[in-house]
Amino acid sequence: MLTVIAEIRTRPGQHHRQAVLDEFAKIIPTVLEEAGCHGYAPMVDTAAGVSFQTTAPDSIVMVELWETVAHLEAHLQTPHMKAWSEAVKGDVLETHIRILEQGV
Repeated sequence: MLTVIAEIRTRPGQHHRQAVLDEFAKIIPTVLEEAGCHGYAPMVDTAAGVSFQTTAPDSIVMVELWETVAHLEAHLQTPHMKAWSEAVKGDVLETHIRILEQGV
């Protein structure tokens, strides 16, 4: 099982981040039905009120669980992901993707 962490940095302003989250809301049910997908959730910072927290108000962190890299690659080629990318291209500045596996 692979854990994918995709940090999506949006243009400054809450409306850009919200636009990306709104587009995710449209595709999440479809993504969760894809072969090999065991989790797909957009996460945003919460105001935890602790001094050690780092926040990024213009970022969304996607936490995804995929059986294999092949499943992830297939996901990225789906029509709904291509449509999502097109819909958010004006709101997203950059994306950094990490593909992780358990270290122990």
